[in-house]
Amino acid sequence: MMVSIVGWGHTAFGKHPDKSLEELIRLVGTEALTHAAIDPADVDGIWIGHFNAGMVADGFPSSLALAIDPALRFCPATRVENACASGSAAVFAARNAIEAGQAKIALVIGVEKMTHLPTAEVAAALGHASYQPEESGFTFPQVFARFAQAYNQQYGDQTGVLAKIAAKNHQNAMANPLAQLHKPLTVEFCATVSDRNPIVAAPLKVTDCSLVSDGAAAIVLVSDDIAQSMARSVRFRAAAQVSDYLPMSQRDLTAFEGPREAIRRAKLQAGVSNVDLHVAEVHDCFTIAELMIYEAMELAPRGRGEQAIKDGVVYKGGALPVNLSGGLKAKGHPVGATGVSMHVMVARQVLGEADDMQVPDASVGMVFNMGGSGVANYCSILEAERLA
Repeated sequence: MMVSIVGWGHTAFGKHPDKSLEELIRLVGTEALTHAAIDPADVDGIWIGHFNAGMVADGFPSSLALAIDPALRFCPATRVENACASGSAAVFAARNAIEAGQAKIALVIGVEKMTHLPTAEVAAALGHASYQPEESGFTFPQVFARFAQAYNQQYGDQTGVLAKIAAKNHQNAMANPLAQLHKPLTVEFCATVSDRNPIVAAPLKVTDCSLVSDGAAAIVLVSDDIAQSMARSVRFRAAAQVSDYLPMSQRDLTAFEGPREAIRRAKLQAGVSNVDLHVAEVHDCFTIAELMIYEAMELAPRGRGEQAIKDGVVYKGGALPVNLSGGLKAKGHPVGATGVSMHVMVARQVLGEADDMQVPDASVGMVFNMGGSGVANYCSILEAERLA
């Protein structure tokens, strides 16, 4: 059975001191159901992606979605957590339920509240997604700094290309009104250590790191028989999940083997190659991650990810633009919301509804969302089925 996205909701990412977790859930859930023209009484299940790790007191948020509409009372609701891929984990769980015939209409919500905490507390919470016997006390900048150090040692200093990735994504965010930062940065600024761009975890600087964000996103998924009557439909041509070892000590830090395998499986399942893809949203939690994802996507050979930047492949107007939303780097990274947001952004692209972010004639796009340091890997290939 095919599964399709037929509507969505999305808050701006950034600081929302006036909105609780419950209100963010209610806002995007209401928006998504309205956008899809779905009666809340017809929803068969709700899935919520939420990492939390103590960042808010709401450790049991699934039923908060029932506040969207009284008709949702007694609707089964489940919280899904898989680190920074919690949003995609919720999407996949809902999709699986529809494919199994256990639901026909599913509401998926990704949400996180982070900005009310000091940066050190956020870093400690995110650190829970590491292998505690060996990596306890590491912040995620320190985790990805180890990837950058290993990559630099093997393939040479990447300061210049990482700066170009950061500048690209900041420029892309200028066209996205939902992005957290609307501030273009020059390559020179991103490449240079300064008072405004200090080292966070060598060699990574502030401009190499994604943002601490509040926000939420939601999608409505339906079975193929229902999709036929909807105003818009974006079907999952493929969806692949791959889990890799949690300890970094058991993996090659110069290669994203888990991401590579998830992307390979999704392309194989969809029967596509890179030439068939028109746009991609990928998990640039750090600029080194986006660089290594280029190689996992086979946009460049291993150790030569910089080619995708130098050849202009991943820029707007290139052969396969990456992170036209601004990515985690500039759109923001409210952890549980990220994977759902990526699906919204690619759905908009393939339907021709991405406004100033739009790739002309885009009809097939890829989402790659990962949890931890390339551990929980989710790749979706989305294709427009019907224009609004």
